Amino acid sequence: MRTVDVLVIHAASDSEMARIAALDPRIRVHDGRGMFECEYVQTWPAWAVQRYVAGRPTRDSTREQRDRLLANAEVILGGWPFPLDLHARAGRLKWFHQRPAGASNLLLGDLWGSDVLVSTSRGHGNTLPMAEYVLACFFHFARGLHLAGRDRQRHQFDFRSYRPLLLSGKTVCVVGAGGIGEDVGKVCAGVGMRVVGTRRHLQPGAALPAGFSQLASPDRLHGLLAESEFVAVCCQWTPETTGLIGRAAFDAMRPGTILVNVARGEIVDEIALIAALDAGKLRGVGLDVYVGEFEHAPDRRLWDDERVLITPHISGGTDVPQHQVVNLFCDNLQAYLAGQPLANVIDWSRGY
Repeated sequence: MRTVDVLVIHAASDSEMARIAALDPRIRVHDGRGMFECEYVQTWPAWAVQRYVAGRPTRDSTREQRDRLLANAEVILGGWPFPLDLHARAGRLKWFHQRPAGASNLLLGDLWGSDVLVSTSRGHGNTLPMAEYVLACFFHFARGLHLAGRDRQRHQFDFRSYRPLLLSGKTVCVVGAGGIGEDVGKVCAGVGMRVVGTRRHLQPGAALPAGFSQLASPDRLHGLLAESEFVAVCCQWTPETTGLIGRAAFDAMRPGTILVNVARGEIVDEIALIAALDAGKLRGVGLDVYVGEFEHAPDRRLWDDERVLITPHISGGTDVPQHQVVNLFCDNLQAYLAGQPLANVIDWSRGY
């Protein structure tokens, strides 16, 4: 009976490890949790290390021990960060699954474009908390709450500057109606908003996602922006979507638009965003992501603007974890053992 060596190098509970091991007698699980953090400190940007590695549980290990684990692994369950030279060191690796949903996380390493099957947790993450984050940002700026901090500093109210908006009856454009975008549509529809959006692959005759009144291809984005007071960026970051929300998109938006990005910073052209803010085009901007977030702090011109709310990629955080990564991984592992196709495998040419 052929043994399949599965290496887990990112946070997983003991019960999840046991569940993986119990799937099939051919599976041999190796525990690499906490052993690679010392490498991340040396090979990843200091900003990313401080944000994602500092304070995580670690285990003492030598380079030789880590190399041996990687060299023997046929399947790896990883996360963020990850060894940048994984492909070079894991000679037997056939399949790598990463806990995050975004394929672009892997651009920094040598797995990108390789012959290894790489899958993501797209659609199986904490999508509902992310949708609630989007809605919270919409309320924040619609009710003028961003102005309360300024008034507090001055110890004086500027009553007329608040100009509260009612969300019910307003239109939101969801850019990328995938797993996150569908939940954004549901929560926005739940407060009475009209929901429209874009999706790269539309199936003729298919039912609209819950809460959506219209779904169009990406080439119709500017038309949807022109009829929307709110915009939620939820799509994957690919070469096709880099700078997607740029000068032309901002020109298409209505005056006073509220924009929220929970996808990747690179999807929004920050120079064009700053210009739109300078021109008074936007009422407010919520950014849980920004350009270069794994390497440095946000652009000060954005961080210092009271109309911009920037958070450190926490939109998926919740007291009620809903991440289904281990469910997906186990389903895929059974498919792998049976020689069946895996779900969520990255198409390198498509970018996710």
